[in-house]
Amino acid sequence: MEKIKVAAIIQARRGSTRLPDKVFLELAGKPLLEHVVLRLKVSSLLDEIIIATTVSANDDFVELWANNNNIKFFRGSEENVLERYYQAAKEYNVDIIVRITADDPFKDVRLIDEAVNLLIENNLDFVCNNSPVSFPEGLDVEVMTFEALEKSYKNAVSDFDKEHVTQYIHKNKNNFNVCNIQNDKDLSSYRWTLDTFEDYEFAKKIYSELYKEGEVFLREEMFNILEEIPSIMELNNKVKRSDLYR
Repeated sequence: MEKIKVAAIIQARRGSTRLPDKVFLELAGKPLLEHVVLRLKVSSLLDEIIIATTVSANDDFVELWANNNNIKFFRGSEENVLERYYQAAKEYNVDIIVRITADDPFKDVRLIDEAVNLLIENNLDFVCNNSPVSFPEGLDVEVMTFEALEKSYKNAVSDFDKEHVTQYIHKNKNNFNVCNIQNDKDLSSYRWTLDTFEDYEFAKKIYSELYKEGEVFLREEMFNILEEIPSIMELNNKVKRSDLYR
């Protein structure tokens, strides 16, 4: 029996309107994208990390960065991110896809591994932790089989579903075997993602307090520092939330 290939596919592009070129903004002397990759490398279940960027000339530098850092990459549609994921997974023969966005430098690999294990052990199509949400925004986990991704790609019609990759599955749960990881306590009021300058200020402060070269800090450490220095949360608590987290 062939080994199941599990890969994290990171959607990354330079064209961000609210926070220009955010994937290369520096945190503790490294670009945001590098921190996302470094956190994923701690996983015991990921066989591969792939950066899925766009064919836009603006993203030539993303390809260059991936090459310079020995990370696999794929270039595809700028607007149809679902197609980009599907083609990237097909190109690299991925069986199980972990969807990662490049603006989340606080991902908890333990949640990712839990979701992958759940999917494999229970023969599921899709495992997430955001339906309903109970973890901080930025700790989202979405894991799917290639078959579920292909089904979404072939059936999604709306631009919204094509842009947001997993929305077809969320809207058609009856057509998939799905599972949601629920936290014991609702922590969805925390915002740990980068979409605005205020979010960047928050991330810089957290990294200045917790980041150590060669180590990955955990969400428990983040909660501790936010308890010790509650003013950090004020840096981005007025930012408009994603619809899921309002």
